[in-house]
Amino acid sequence: MRHFRKINTLIYIFLLTAFVSCKDKEVEPGTDNNTNYQAINSWLYEVMDDAYFWYKQLPAESTLDAKADPNDYFEKLVYQRTSVDRFSMVTDDIDALQNSFNGISKIFGISYSLSFADNANTNIGLFLNYVVKGSPADLAGLKRGDVVLKVNGTQLTKDNYATLLSGSETATFTLGTLNGTVFTANSSGITLTRAVVSEDPVAFSTILDKSASGKKIGYVVYTQFVPGISNDTSKYDNELRQIFANFKSSGVNELVLDLRFNSGGYISSANTLASLIGKNIGSSKVFYKEQWNDKYIAYWQKQKGANALNYNFRNETNNIGNNLNRLFVLTSESTASASELVINGLKPYMEVITIGSHTAGKNLFGSLIPDDQERWKWGVYLMLGQTANVNGESDYGTINGMTPTYQVDDLTVPYRAFADENETLFRKALDVMGVPASTNGRLAATKTVSTFATETYRDDLRLREKLMIKTTGLNPIGK
Repeated sequence: MRHFRKINTLIYIFLLTAFVSCKDKEVEPGTDNNTNYQAINSWLYEVMDDAYFWYKQLPAESTLDAKADPNDYFEKLVYQRTSVDRFSMVTDDIDALQNSFNGISKIFGISYSLSFADNANTNIGLFLNYVVKGSPADLAGLKRGDVVLKVNGTQLTKDNYATLLSGSETATFTLGTLNGTVFTANSSGITLTRAVVSEDPVAFSTILDKSASGKKIGYVVYTQFVPGISNDTSKYDNELRQIFANFKSSGVNELVLDLRFNSGGYISSANTLASLIGKNIGSSKVFYKEQWNDKYIAYWQKQKGANALNYNFRNETNNIGNNLNRLFVLTSESTASASELVINGLKPYMEVITIGSHTAGKNLFGSLIPDDQERWKWGVYLMLGQTANVNGESDYGTINGMTPTYQVDDLTVPYRAFADENETLFRKALDVMGVPASTNGRLAATKTVSTFATETYRDDLRLREKLMIKTTGLNPIGK
């Protein structure tokens, strides 16, 4: 078995838990060509034979083509790709992937669903569900609820959308307006150029005072579990803490956690969030448990005792759990990994009501592993094990994920603003709370659309990796 240095264990339950700093590596020209594939593949096999959760199911190394492209070689090692390990991945640019895990990427800054914009189910619309704060799209004035009908002057259709959203550095987006039941493209477009953005995962938060119903409602939209940035490693966790301090001082007694666009991230931040919410919890209570392969279970227990793989909540000063009887979580098929960890980890301690569609179904955690010798920029995001809550429950690790308490289709467009009382999923939460719909104001035109794709996309048809990341030190356990 090989010796691991500190690694980021990504637990996206799709789980991931860790925060490993990004490190620029000096790589000589030509190190990532096919003349080195045999060495890279040998390294991949060694890593997986040591730490992979399903290492016992690896094919014999002698049966594999050692000189194959590492992407193809890696797929020969993955255990039941379509149904079990849907998440392990190999990369030839570990720095870029690490940046992505840390919320740093070169983007326009739009997140959207793909649905049909016409009754003939031919034209496609990008229905913006949120815009990254500080991104080019945000600075240009785009917002949740906007609808993109054209890219570079051409109407999006089911036949051309992939080509039009193919990843150019600059693109022109033409918005549309709903007139009755028909979307009409505007006469001019908005041109955006990608920029490197460190995304603040707290997309939105507010408090709604519904004193007539006896409710003070805290609402927060959280898009990725990232603790901070390189020069302030707790920046975003502290932002969460301040939000919950405001919730606590304002007497919030109902909480809506919007995880529709959150595909996971660092387990450390999942613990921070869960520790701010949980009822009657603290550092003596188990948040979640890990199961590794048999070699590492034996190793950790030898090093740290029988409870080595039990991970407790933290004592958070701004915890509001004692003011809550339940938690509402808004979900989608993009809700994954660390998001699912929070839901599953809190269920033994309080009622958790989920609203929306089923989650992604990732109860696995992993690590982003570089080459110890820095011979190349190849790396592997490897599934190391699975998580369970304090009761040992971990039954959602399938493509069907977690079944929502209330199945609600989020197909009414244009999307209303976050915390709008008539926004589809939030409205259901208010109904369950017993908060009546407001009769003030004139409602804008809406349309129920047919979905073209079920997950949330970003920029050029990118799906966020479903992550559960954990920072841990894997010490040598022999060979």
